[in-house]
Amino acid sequence: MSVIWNKERECLSRKEIEALQLEGLKQTVAKVYERVPHYKAKMDAVGVRPEHIKTLKDLKILPFMVKDDLRQNYPFGLLAEPQSRIVRLHASSGTTGKPIVVGYTKNDLDMWSELIARIVSMAGVTNEDTAQIAFSYGLFTGGFGLHYGLEKAGVTVVPISGGNTEKQLMLMQDFGTTVLIATPSYALYLGEKAAEMGINLRDLKLRVGLFGGEPWTEEMRNEIAKKLNITATDNYGLSEVMGPGVSGECLSFKGLHIAEDHFIPEVLDRETFEPLPWGEEGELVFTSLDKEAFPVIRYRTKDISSLDPEPCPCGRTMARMRKVTGRADDMLIIRGVNVFPSQIESVLLSIEGVGLQYQINLTRKNHLDEMEVLVEVADSKLLDSFSRLEELNQTIRNQIHKVLGINVKVRLVEPFKLERTFGKAKRVFDQRNQE
Repeated sequence: MSVIWNKERECLSRKEIEALQLEGLKQTVAKVYERVPHYKAKMDAVGVRPEHIKTLKDLKILPFMVKDDLRQNYPFGLLAEPQSRIVRLHASSGTTGKPIVVGYTKNDLDMWSELIARIVSMAGVTNEDTAQIAFSYGLFTGGFGLHYGLEKAGVTVVPISGGNTEKQLMLMQDFGTTVLIATPSYALYLGEKAAEMGINLRDLKLRVGLFGGEPWTEEMRNEIAKKLNITATDNYGLSEVMGPGVSGECLSFKGLHIAEDHFIPEVLDRETFEPLPWGEEGELVFTSLDKEAFPVIRYRTKDISSLDPEPCPCGRTMARMRKVTGRADDMLIIRGVNVFPSQIESVLLSIEGVGLQYQINLTRKNHLDEMEVLVEVADSKLLDSFSRLEELNQTIRNQIHKVLGINVKVRLVEPFKLERTFGKAKRVFDQRNQE
């Protein structure tokens, strides 16, 4: 079992957690009402004032914050502290329009480092480890977010950043890297590149991976663990709430422990937006309790999950969220059927002979949606046998139809045909509105 970094906080009783949350909620609501015009206007519009927050149940009377609110207040409209107290700015990794800008005070950065120290400890990382960060540094919160928390935990940090895959593998060999920090899709690519270079990953000291930045399935976790010969753990965060460290996975693998002493999680019904009871699946919503520069009240993440308040076998008592494998924004509607890319990934990775990379192309023909799934085969020799190729193609189509209830086209391509990335993988290419 992993060491608990901060037993005093991570093992609080439910009553103690809720007392901390109520105190933090009252202070945060009062602060944003006084200092952030956008929050004051939203609260005034629904007739809510800070003094109306008397219990945690009153959280539901507060208005939601959504991504458009953040964009409309670009760049600094939602900061609750003066420029003189802001020591760091980060921004979302969005590819269109203005990014979402978030700020941090020195206290915010100290808290962030503390929460990262917690999640790396959950994964079994100690001051005896050497961690290689293959997240990009810069405005993206992943690189710097993990960096300072790992150092706080006494871990040796190799800040190589993203890309430069051959050098990544060289440093793993030469530095004796034991911990990999990356997106799941880049971890798979590292495994592929190592095989291409004739490097046996089992000869390395690599033993643990902390992966985040994109949804990934249990099937992908199993592939990463097998190919890299490591324990693959999940961690969760998003720039709007803080960055990585909002929650992390311990070695009991029973969900991701949320830092409930710093954030209140909710799960909403995706149609009514009403809070759901423990255990029911819906959209994750977070409220920060002690962030100074960029507090958030009921931020809708669009991530789909559920919550479990029961203490974990590891000894930690904070509520756990189920691993996120999809976002409401990721959901595709194909001929009236709701489809998540993670469902297709689960099917593909369960079929022998299929490679680890895939791409979903969406088009519209005669007013009807069409989906084509491009899939790499595991072995290029398969391309020389039409009958085996057709058999695999048919198997994939049948399995996808069984899971989704729709017919899709499948095109098998040679290994390494599809583009790799060291950041978040782009799986879906939607061209339906271009026709």
